[in-house]
Amino acid sequence: MNKRTCTALAAVLAAPLALGAAGCSGGKQAGGDGRNGKTPAVAGEGSVIGGTPQKGGTLTVLSNQDFTHLDPARNWVMSDMDFGTRLLYRTLVTYKSAPGTPGNQLVPDLATDLGTPSNGARTWTFHLKKGVKYEDGSPVTARDVKYNVERSFSPDLPGGADYAARYLSGAEGYRGPAQGKHLDSVRTPDDHTLVFDLNKPFAEFPSATVMPTFAPVPQGQDKGPRYDNRPFSSGPYKIDSYDRGKKLVLVRNDKWDAKTDEVRKAHPDKLVVLMGLKANQIDDRMIASQGADASAVPWYALRPESAAKVLPRPEVRKRLLAESQNCTDMVQMHTGRAPFDNVKVRRAVQYALDRDAVLTASGGPAFNDPSTAYMPATLFGGRQPDTLKIPATGDVEKAKQLLKEAGKQDGFSTKITVSVGDKGRAEAIQQSLAKAGIKVTIETVDPSAFYATIGDTKNRTDLLYTGWCPDYPSGSTFLPFVFDGRFIKEKGNSGNHSLFRDAATMKRMDEIAAMTDAKQAAQAWQRLDGDILAKAPAVPVLIRRWPLVLGTNIAGAYGHTSFGGQIDYATVGLKDPAKSQG
Repeated sequence: MNKRTCTALAAVLAAPLALGAAGCSGGKQAGGDGRNGKTPAVAGEGSVIGGTPQKGGTLTVLSNQDFTHLDPARNWVMSDMDFGTRLLYRTLVTYKSAPGTPGNQLVPDLATDLGTPSNGARTWTFHLKKGVKYEDGSPVTARDVKYNVERSFSPDLPGGADYAARYLSGAEGYRGPAQGKHLDSVRTPDDHTLVFDLNKPFAEFPSATVMPTFAPVPQGQDKGPRYDNRPFSSGPYKIDSYDRGKKLVLVRNDKWDAKTDEVRKAHPDKLVVLMGLKANQIDDRMIASQGADASAVPWYALRPESAAKVLPRPEVRKRLLAESQNCTDMVQMHTGRAPFDNVKVRRAVQYALDRDAVLTASGGPAFNDPSTAYMPATLFGGRQPDTLKIPATGDVEKAKQLLKEAGKQDGFSTKITVSVGDKGRAEAIQQSLAKAGIKVTIETVDPSAFYATIGDTKNRTDLLYTGWCPDYPSGSTFLPFVFDGRFIKEKGNSGNHSLFRDAATMKRMDEIAAMTDAKQAAQAWQRLDGDILAKAPAVPVLIRRWPLVLGTNIAGAYGHTSFGGQIDYATVGLKDPAKSQG
């Protein structure tokens, strides 16, 4: 998602609650067939809450944080991508607005179709729809998409999806459009045609163009890093005001033409995002659903502490969504720094970690499964393999043996960085590693600064708790982003937070990427997952859902699988707009 990176900030529902069988969902569980009795009585996969939305009113979003980025060149966190690409700007291709598995389907957005390959899939051509306009009425052109792709290379705009850097021909060393420098590999023969020349065959290139990198930005509107505060709209809404960390107000973009857009329904007249609220305050307000909060949705997932206020109450429970995030939480180790440059030390962490304890701290098995592989179950045909056979509670004696073999029989001290919302998980990690003699100090970071902090490779801790989600159903969007050492950056580093640089792994990634048989490639990615797991740059921990309690006046709401279970802002609206406030 995020980057499609899993924010690893979610707090999910507590498991140890006795639930009646009546109304229980058979929703699909990550890593299983979904009928194992773990899912509580909540809306399952593919569920829609609230019926059909009506046009108008104000949708309120209650948030404990600001967006990481709204600039499309930098927007690569799942929830932020959902918000930006569904409301403010359009991309060449996007995901279908639909609950459940159909939401993974690609559909044209700015483009008339999903692109045309030539030259053995080394060249891709897209034609833009006519009649798509910005908020000032000026037309969206192919040059604007090219310009945003180019600006995504700018050193002062870090954090965005790097598919362009990975696949465009002649992109190596390019540093953006400053001083009039442009990429010859992105051609615009006319206002409505884009041609991309790639450095290698890439049959999945249309899937990459769902990224905000492939949204339009007119050069005359670009304000560098300040563009984050006021992206220029090509979508159904535009920014009316944005007080960073406090409040964002979106109003209709009257130049948006629904006839050019099969995805966005734009039901509300206005969206108001209230930021800086306390997480417990948000939970309580959503549960109570009073006044303006009846027409509100939460930005952040429900905390475990709030589960007892939700699950025993059917009238609240029926307003609860819990879609799978399709992401893997991991403890990533700095493989370039002692003692984690020693594979035996890293394997000791794999064995020492009590995944059950972390799962309990995350709310238990109701909304989590322990992860036994890096890639989520969807990339293994529905069930993750368990190649290492490490007990979910860990194997402390095996961990101590590995530490002894590594010359660390007396253990060692280290630090882990987590988002504030992950402190409980970090404490579970801390306690389980301590049993093997690994003393861990926890450093917490505000969610809005988390990725910038862990992306500074020279000034970060040895351990990090974060995660990754596939951008679309392919191993090519997971393993290379998390474990290819050729794309590590000193600042703004994303994905490969273990700083893993392994020649054999990178060679194999290139071989798989060159495969033209999708089934053969999928199987090869699955095998490579196990090969990397044996080298232990990171420990897969769990896969979770994204629980959200919605206001009583919310309609058309579902968790979108391609946005990590976050509400699809393209379709959500209100039952009765007249009852909304703001």
